Amino acid sequence: MLTTKKSRIALVMGDPCGIGPELTIKLLSEPDVASAADIVVVAGRQVYSAGENIVGRKIFCPVIEQVTAETFTDHSMVLLSEPELDCRQFALGKVAKESGQYQLDCLASALNLCRGGLVDGICFAPLNKEAMHLAGLKHEDESGFFLDHLGHTGRFGLLNTLGNLWTSRATSHVAHRQVSDLITQDAVLEAIRLLDSTLRATGKVRPRIAVAGLNPHAGDGGMFGDEEIKIIGPAVKLAQKEDITVDGPFPPDTIFLMGRDGKYDAIVTMYHDQGQIAMKLMGFDHGVTVHAGLPFPITTSAHGSAYDIAGKNVASVNALRAAFTLACSMTGMG
Repeated sequence: MLTTKKSRIALVMGDPCGIGPELTIKLLSEPDVASAADIVVVAGRQVYSAGENIVGRKIFCPVIEQVTAETFTDHSMVLLSEPELDCRQFALGKVAKESGQYQLDCLASALNLCRGGLVDGICFAPLNKEAMHLAGLKHEDESGFFLDHLGHTGRFGLLNTLGNLWTSRATSHVAHRQVSDLITQDAVLEAIRLLDSTLRATGKVRPRIAVAGLNPHAGDGGMFGDEEIKIIGPAVKLAQKEDITVDGPFPPDTIFLMGRDGKYDAIVTMYHDQGQIAMKLMGFDHGVTVHAGLPFPITTSAHGSAYDIAGKNVASVNALRAAFTLACSMTGMG
């Protein structure tokens, strides 16, 4: 039987040039957040204060130099003094190498807390990939940074969730011209397995999974492409032999109607926008991205750092709240 415990979450404020700091302060100001988890805010004093100033609200958060096993004896929420960033080095709404390095340092600090068993999971506010690349990130996105930093070589993938509907994808942040070549039976099968194992970890006993085709009408029997016949369909059959409840491939332009209507709990898509466009249309302000397959959950809002509204105190906290709540639920089951 599943039991629950209070989670310990590293909350990373994200890109200091975007909406991350203000979203984090809005989240911390909600009355039920401190009771949901013990929180280490990974930000440093200046970025934390910048978020407070934008929101116009002070949230008491004792500053500590390091996290120990006794950290949460007296406080349910603390602020790490490092990494620190001189806020005079950047402007809101502008890409900056300094902010990119700060984001990487904060993520590394949070990963180290998890690896050391001091927190159970990570929730981070939106990052900026361009800034991180300016600072030396060698990967397409933060996922590769996570894998390298942790030395993780096992199953991994990006999942998205909106309410009760989840998605995974066979390919991710790649050019469209590469998608067909990258879709293999192994890639599709791993995307199915990852959804199944992750949903089971959240308490879903037997997730119902649908798999999208790649081509219009799922190829129409090979008239518009044969990936469904040669690759995707066989991968679905292999997953069924592993006792996974999965069907497909279905036409990509109708598969999300079945998910929306509750016929399936999760959908495997073949490429990034095939799933992201549908999910964001159904609930942009509530979508969550999960870095699944790691030894601990890492979640974030599915939207970006929104430079156009950074500092205006108009950004919605709904998606970050959903990401935080999911991280708590995934770490609180034992």
